[in-house]
Amino acid sequence: MNYTEKFRPQYHYSPQKNWMNDPNGMVYYENEYHLFYQHTPFASQPDFGKMHWGHAVSSDLVHWEELEASLPPGEDGAIFSGSAVVDTQNTSGFFDDYGSGLVAIYTNNDNKAQPGKPQVQSIAYSRDKGRTWTKYEGNPVLFPETTLDFRDPKVFWHEDTSHWIMTLAVQDRVEFYTSPNLKEWAFASAFGADIIGTHRGVYECPDLFSIHVDGDPNQKKWVLILSVGDCNGVNPYEPEPPAGGSGMMYFVGSFDGKTFTLDEPILSVHDVKWIDFGSDFYAAVTWSDIPEGDGRKLWIGWMNNWRYAGTLPTDKWRGNASIPRELKLRTYREGLRLVQEPVEELRRIGSPLMALEDVTLVPDTNLLADITINNAELIAEFEIGTATEFGMKVRKSADEETVVGYDTLNMELFVDRTKSGTTNFHPDFAAKHQAPLRPVNNRIRMSIFMDWSSVEVFGGEGLAVISDMIFPASESNGLELYAVGGGVKLVSLQINELGSIWRDEVKEEAHAYRGH
Repeated sequence: MNYTEKFRPQYHYSPQKNWMNDPNGMVYYENEYHLFYQHTPFASQPDFGKMHWGHAVSSDLVHWEELEASLPPGEDGAIFSGSAVVDTQNTSGFFDDYGSGLVAIYTNNDNKAQPGKPQVQSIAYSRDKGRTWTKYEGNPVLFPETTLDFRDPKVFWHEDTSHWIMTLAVQDRVEFYTSPNLKEWAFASAFGADIIGTHRGVYECPDLFSIHVDGDPNQKKWVLILSVGDCNGVNPYEPEPPAGGSGMMYFVGSFDGKTFTLDEPILSVHDVKWIDFGSDFYAAVTWSDIPEGDGRKLWIGWMNNWRYAGTLPTDKWRGNASIPRELKLRTYREGLRLVQEPVEELRRIGSPLMALEDVTLVPDTNLLADITINNAELIAEFEIGTATEFGMKVRKSADEETVVGYDTLNMELFVDRTKSGTTNFHPDFAAKHQAPLRPVNNRIRMSIFMDWSSVEVFGGEGLAVISDMIFPASESNGLELYAVGGGVKLVSLQINELGSIWRDEVKEEAHAYRGH
């Protein structure tokens, strides 16, 4: 189990073999981060009728130990997406002799308890840190009224009302339910059916959480996250997510324990706020029960897109997670905006390779011609000059390259993967993806996380994020700093080599410019 297959990510979590999609059951408990996920443990294609929860744990958000798959399907149906919480106060009664434990809340698909209502919500509990689970004998705990799409419960404890809150995806809306004990649920309110520009596909994987504004503990807002599936006949006339296929959006407002209220009305499709402008960040959800002493809002997503998810050019496994990210809510002149930053723990696998400062870039020169690397963190800051476009080309060879650049005229950060390597498995894969990004003091900052089959680009303070999978040849490992149409000042560049999380790598001493 050395994780060296072609395209295998080196510092992104992927199961040892077979299919993976949505993260599930994200919870922190007794010094472990739990990552559950939709998993077909016997095939590299999704088998929705036999979906399990895969399971991995980590003590540092970086190195993961894959455990046996949890929550197998049974007569109650397949195990679709959901969440997990620490029942600290034993409200469920499952932990009388244990003090606390984990409760998973998930969707059973193809459940037969009520005819014509195949998606229901069920619960299970674990008294041994998530290693084994017991399904509640009173399942299902929540039935739909009408719709067939009734799934992906995300649950949290609401201190002000002393109730559990469930946020649920119900086709074209989110429904909120409350419970004193995780077993009995009452409808509270609904949101989203009338929000224009958000209904090309069904709503999926919602998440609702409070977050500090600008890091101020005295200012708090609520953020509602929604994933929107690739169009399956819901409303093909509404706009696609920025990169097409499936995507994610967010809403900022207030929540009183029953009702979510938007701060600003959405008057047109241009008012919809998108989380990621690349193709491959979906179904992200936050970790529950992060200790107060930590205080961060952490999450992880699935690096894939339902438009081509089943056709990726990998063999032994198919699907992986993004890097873990920290969420923040910051004030800009346009209003409050959600930003994402890579978690600081990733620094543990980084080693400095090269640094540059105060260099002017001009067309047809490459200061990185002697550098070769397949997985790295690249942090660059540019001061805009006469160049109409500038940036970095990664995973480069004579025939392949992925371009991470900035268009000064349109004020857009972009990733161009049209020549990134293998792209012929789907006609929509070879594409260029753009994100709006205004300069700050005439400067553009970009942080690029590059792995064997992905780039994740964080523009500015993480306001503009583009996450894209790529499938280059292993020998496509060159780097290039570039400028088009004029010059641009490279204020600073730091290249950090990122090691594998699966094994101890022997660092090659022959890398050019190490330590400069």
